[in-house]
Amino acid sequence: MGAQPEQRDITRLLEEWSGGREEAFDELFELVYEDLSRIARNRLRGERDGHTLSTQALVHESYMRLLGKPGSGWHNRSHFYAVASRAMRRILIDHARKKRAERRGGDHAHITLGDEVRAPDRDLDELLAIDEGLRELELLDPRMAQIVECRFFGGMTLAETAEALGTSLRTVERGWTRARGHLYRRLTPLDDSDRAD
Repeated sequence: MGAQPEQRDITRLLEEWSGGREEAFDELFELVYEDLSRIARNRLRGERDGHTLSTQALVHESYMRLLGKPGSGWHNRSHFYAVASRAMRRILIDHARKKRAERRGGDHAHITLGDEVRAPDRDLDELLAIDEGLRELELLDPRMAQIVECRFFGGMTLAETAEALGTSLRTVERGWTRARGHLYRRLTPLDDSDRAD
């Protein structure tokens, strides 16, 4: 997500912004815009035809939400990206809920959370079902939910997720495996043969 000097600049600007220098956020936005755009493209790739939320709109809406959080005590660049991922998740979910309310209805969809991080072909119901499963996971294990948020919504690698959460790579690997298993069980509808067992 960037070179060493850029990482230091991002961390410095986050500290300055947390310290109250409002101009630091505009400078920060210029540095992170491409990364946020990449994350947004990953989240929107594969969306249904006619999706009304563009990459640029998602990045700018995230920016506006983050702008409202000065003094958030950003720890570093990775922490910022984790929070940006959460902001994008909320924007996508709010957008999906609005669209779902407009059309009223829909069944649960079959969802696959593969090891690769990419936006699956999904409709509004899938996205809302993922969010519902993730909210349930947050109650059971907040750390696993953060891992999914960074990986699925933020497009972060396992190593970037570990850095953002301040934990070991092995902990993230285990959490990612367990979280995917939990969400798969939670989001995959049972068929009649499963019920018989």
